[in-house]
Amino acid sequence: QVQLVESGGGLVQAGGSLRLSCAASGRFYRINVMAWYRQAPGKQRELVAGITSGGNTNYVDSVKGRFTISRDNAKNTVYLQMNNLKPEDTGVYYCNADIRTTRGDEYDYWGQGTQVTVSS
Repeated sequence: QVQLVESGGGLVQAGGSLRLSCAASGRFYRINVMAWYRQAPGKQRELVAGITSGGNTNYVDSVKGRFTISRDNAKNTVYLQMNNLKPEDTGVYYCNADIRTTRGDEYDYWGQGTQVTVSS
């Protein structure tokens, strides 16, 4: 069974930094796109950043220049380095991965979420 386990959330003052990690475990053939989403209180979940297996990245406009997504394919891990954090970055951050199983099926997997709180 595939699992995504996140770590690295917490409370930080505005202007500070945090680094989120998400490791995939279990039996699978390949991880395709990995991404980070976030959900602020009372708002819909939104895509923050994504990265393909080849390293191509995309970001929501509000985090460009402040956040960096990266991945270590050997460790099946994706990271989100968040710098110059703002109160509006507060929310629960979820890891997402599109994974091909050993049977050839592709599924979307989600982590349990990690809270990021930025105080002003």
